[in-house]
Amino acid sequence: MLTIYRRHRKACKHRAKGRDHRHCQCPIWVDGFLGGKEMRESLKLRDWQRAQEVVREWEANDRRDAKPERKMLKDAWTDYIADMQARKLHRETIRKYKTLESQMVDFAARRGLVFLDEFTLDEVSRFRAGWTDGQRSSGKKLERLRTFLGFGQKREWITKNPASDLKAPKVTLCPTLPFTHQEMIRILAAIDKYKDEFPGRGSENATRMKALILLLRYGGMRIGDTVRLSAERIEENRLLLYTQKTGVPVNNVLPDFVLKALEQIPKTAGNYFFWDGTSKLETIVGSWRKRLNRLFELAEVSNGHAHRFRDTFAVELLLAGVPIERVSILLGHESVRTTERNYAPWVRSRQEQLEADLTRAWGLDPVIAAQTSQTRGTRRVHGKNGRRNSHIPKPENWRRGWDSNPRMEVLQTSRGFLSCWFVLPLRPRT
Repeated sequence: MLTIYRRHRKACKHRAKGRDHRHCQCPIWVDGFLGGKEMRESLKLRDWQRAQEVVREWEANDRRDAKPERKMLKDAWTDYIADMQARKLHRETIRKYKTLESQMVDFAARRGLVFLDEFTLDEVSRFRAGWTDGQRSSGKKLERLRTFLGFGQKREWITKNPASDLKAPKVTLCPTLPFTHQEMIRILAAIDKYKDEFPGRGSENATRMKALILLLRYGGMRIGDTVRLSAERIEENRLLLYTQKTGVPVNNVLPDFVLKALEQIPKTAGNYFFWDGTSKLETIVGSWRKRLNRLFELAEVSNGHAHRFRDTFAVELLLAGVPIERVSILLGHESVRTTERNYAPWVRSRQEQLEADLTRAWGLDPVIAAQTSQTRGTRRVHGKNGRRNSHIPKPENWRRGWDSNPRMEVLQTSRGFLSCWFVLPLRPRT
């Protein structure tokens, strides 16, 4: 049998009353026998009711449930990163989780949090409030946070995933627009200005920049796949590679002038066009992004970035009548739904169908029909000799056309025919 009591502290004013007094906030201890073994230790509780519930549960099971050790935040992240590496996840995915780890550890240090179970819903909300990412990036980061905390919940480091109670941010879809033909001309023309900014290696830099732009525009690849492209991935005029983001194979045909631009580039180690093959790919991609931003400034192209070349590649194909299913293959998308979500408004066949539907619907509209007839009648009021033409549509002829629609009725005002019209629902005819 177990007995609970309060072990009074030295500063407690009820200390003289002994262990029978329990109306204070001193630590609660337990004393007695459980499972044939003597027990005398602290319950690490101050709530008397909660202490009674714990002791009754121990006596009912005739044993004490061992409390799992609290998991430190850094140790939890170490185990999770090791698990991702064991699952052979892409290094770019692991890099994003490491970025979240760094931000989460810094937040915990500022708040004085050490263990994973100290991240309650309030703390997770404060952590999310400090993010400066955009709508979509913030939503993706919240998904990664939920995944990490769910990993800890399955291993019983925490009892509940607090991030599951956070609502995802509202994402407003703002698809990027492709470059216009004038913008592409200005971008290519700005390469000469870009060359003048580097007197030493300006010619070589301009050659690489021109080849990069043409490959982005007519290869339809992401900038990461473009920068890591090597000469072995080009056979005659065909581009063969697996995309870095999704691992989907891409098999595109490059124009001759793009191939000539690539041939003019001096190869580095490993036959790479824009990368030495040894430094981090993320670093060199960031360097090329900065160079492109400078080129867009010289070309006076607003909101220019590398992915707009890929958008231009897709949109030009769709406007040329290429089916969206084939465009999805050329872009290296895993599903055609991804292509539809980003480029459906540019599908030429759908746009032509929408225009045909609108034209057919307008042809059945009585208001448009009346206005069209009025325009035709007005043009024939005066003949070539300036005399008044007797062929003027009579009001009854107009009414006959309107009455052909059983759901509408047109009323004429007292100011004159066709000066003002009211469209009212017609009562059912008997």
